[in-house]
Amino acid sequence: MRRMSRFPSILLALVITATSLAGERAAWAQQRSDSVAPEAASTAAAPRAAVAASTQMVVAANPLAAEAGLAVLRDGGNAIDAMVTVQLVLGLVEPQSSGLGGGSFLVYFDAAANRLTTFDGRETAPRAATPQLFLDAGGKPLAFFDAVVGGRSVGTPGTVKLLYETQARHGRLAWRRLIEPAVTLAEAGFTVSPRLASLIAEEGDRLKTDPDVSAYFFDAAGAPLRAGMRLTNPAYAQTLRTIAAEGAAGFYTGRIAADIVAEVAGHTANPGKLSLEDLASYRIVEREPVCAPYRGLDVCGMGPPSSGALTVGQILGLIEPYDIAALGPTSAKAWRLIGDASRLAFADRGRYMADIDFVPMPLKGLLDTAYLADRAKLLSSDRALPSETATAGEPPWDHAELRGDGAPIELPSTSHFVIVDRDRNVVSMTTTIENGFGSRLMVDGFLLNNELTDFSFETQEGGRPIANRVEPGKRPRSSMAPTIVMKDGKPFIAIGSPGGSQIIGYVAQAIIALVDWKMDVQAAVAMPHLLNRFGPFEVEKGTSAEQLTPQLQALGFTVKPVDLNSGLHAVVLAPDGLRGGADPRREGVAVGD
Repeated sequence: MRRMSRFPSILLALVITATSLAGERAAWAQQRSDSVAPEAASTAAAPRAAVAASTQMVVAANPLAAEAGLAVLRDGGNAIDAMVTVQLVLGLVEPQSSGLGGGSFLVYFDAAANRLTTFDGRETAPRAATPQLFLDAGGKPLAFFDAVVGGRSVGTPGTVKLLYETQARHGRLAWRRLIEPAVTLAEAGFTVSPRLASLIAEEGDRLKTDPDVSAYFFDAAGAPLRAGMRLTNPAYAQTLRTIAAEGAAGFYTGRIAADIVAEVAGHTANPGKLSLEDLASYRIVEREPVCAPYRGLDVCGMGPPSSGALTVGQILGLIEPYDIAALGPTSAKAWRLIGDASRLAFADRGRYMADIDFVPMPLKGLLDTAYLADRAKLLSSDRALPSETATAGEPPWDHAELRGDGAPIELPSTSHFVIVDRDRNVVSMTTTIENGFGSRLMVDGFLLNNELTDFSFETQEGGRPIANRVEPGKRPRSSMAPTIVMKDGKPFIAIGSPGGSQIIGYVAQAIIALVDWKMDVQAAVAMPHLLNRFGPFEVEKGTSAEQLTPQLQALGFTVKPVDLNSGLHAVVLAPDGLRGGADPRREGVAVGD
């Protein structure tokens, strides 16, 4: 039986309003450089210190969301309760990244049961979708934004059902109470952050194809909203009231469901196939976590349809035979090992990983210790792997199936948050509408996802079917990597990031920084990025990572300085308390008691 809240609604509203008037402005001022040049807001920004707390903590991508989640914990709620509030506020204040119209992956540690589990709230392809969904009349793949903008790219959203069902099972407070903070903010208004304002301006005309989106993000003269402006969303508030009263059914059936389907089907240039039946039949899937051993720890996360835990686990398993700790974070040799391990892992990812409910895959084989030990021998050279060597391996299978290599396009977006409550229940959740602003369609105050473009546009390669091809009811492969690192059977690190397929490298690098290089959690999430997915080494522009360019080139790599705008959020759980870190490249904060 759920305990009713002891915290009066009016007092909660005052807490949120106070945050809007004080803490929000201070946080935006601290992060203002992010709206001008993402690379300038990386490790070149003023350094932060890790945030310490003794009992409970929230780390999220927006101060309003983090403070609202902490208020729930202070009111006696647990990590799952706070998760609901954090997500609903994030959907309002950073709508370009996640929300009701998207999907989520949750990795959850239940302290009372001493059990780690995961919940799959990934979007699904409509029943009417076919493998040719993203091919033109001539059978050629569509250009990315030709596929994204409009109804064609919209999958069945999963976030609302994930929130409702996990809270019904694990939460403490009343469902309605958890929705109040976002309703209050939507009606009273919130300050447009520098990051949101800059992204609206960058999107420009793509946000003007839908009249509701245009009216929300642009003023009457057609100018994009500016940082510091006050924005209200009464339609979002009304949607939340419906969900508060009717639960998930209020979203997946009835007026809201009909509005979603009409918006998707009614797009003139690019209609989609989502139906009322798709919404009404959507199901959350609880899955066993995928765990990989590393330096005496268990690195656990979301399995297929996410490639996150498998690929992170492969990277770590491939470098484990090598003394990364002794080489250190400024060593080109260390990054050669990490970069080539990532290339090998990404090759396996492209060949084998997809929705395991649709496609048989070597789940155990990909993390088999003997398989990884054999693959790790490829890293023994002193130079970068030649391209003909950095290919998919042949992991042990329960049964065989030939595959082609898929190449879906994943652009950075998404949001990640971590919550630890006083009982040490832990939430590590990555949530998304896929590309920034999703399909650029808005209905009832929230944006709809473009998640279906995470499928491979091609259906086969060399006559072999591509594992991540579109199929009815299938969940597209994801790179989201919400992670909980276990030590002696208890949570030790909770971490994750946004960033498309770069998420995998961000998370693996931060774990290496924490475990091998013994960095403070804030230093680990803020350190300059070096990533290698497909051959070229991406080094974070405007940071000390660029100084390794000559050495990496001498080792045989092509090097590309690029903006790597991660959003890593992490909590380290020690016996004497918690330490949280928020990526300075975005607007996130860590707060706790």
